[in-house]
Amino acid sequence: MAEKYSILQKDFFRESGRWLSTIEIWKKCLNPNLHFVYVLRKSQQYLKTPLLNVFWKFVLRHYQIKYGFQIYPETEIGEGFYLGHWGTLVINPQAKIGKNCNIAQGVTIGQQNRGTKAGVPIIGDEVWIGANAVIVGGITIGNNVLIGPNAYVNFDVPSDSVVIGNPAKILSKANATEGYINRKIP
Repeated sequence: MAEKYSILQKDFFRESGRWLSTIEIWKKCLNPNLHFVYVLRKSQQYLKTPLLNVFWKFVLRHYQIKYGFQIYPETEIGEGFYLGHWGTLVINPQAKIGKNCNIAQGVTIGQQNRGTKAGVPIIGDEVWIGANAVIVGGITIGNNVLIGPNAYVNFDVPSDSVVIGNPAKILSKANATEGYINRKIP
C-alpha cells in the first residue's frame, strides 16, 4: 500500500502516523524539522532539472542556515526519514542512509580523510541515532541498529546491535530499535 505514496508523504507518515494530502503536509511545515525535510526532498526531486535545481538549492541553503541542518540534496536518504529535533546536524553529501532512520540533534555523519577507514559511512535501514552521536569514516552500519547519545562510532557495526559509549561498545540485540522507530514504512 505504501508504494503509491511519494517519498515526501512517507517521510511525513513517520511523524503523523497517517497519510497526508499536500495541503496537510504544508500545514505540518510549521514544525522546523518537517519544514526542512520538505525542502530537502524538493531539492532532491529536482536535482537533475537545471532551473528548478538552482531554485531549490537556494531555498535549501537558506533553511540550512536558519535551522542548523547541513544536509545536501546529493545525500542518498531512504524513505521514512525522520529528524527528531531541529538544530545542528551535519551529514556528508556522500553518506548513504537507509529507510526508516531517525536522527536526533547534534549528530555528525562525516568523512574520515586518512587511514584504513578513509571515506564516509553507509547506514542501513531502521537505524536510530541519538543526540550528539558522531559516525565517521568508510564504515557500514547494519540494519536495526541503535546508536546511543554521545557515541563515537568509527568502525563497522553489525545488524541487530546497540552501540553505546565513547569509546563505543557494541551490544548484540535482536530488537535493538523496537520502541525507538515508530510508524515504519514497509
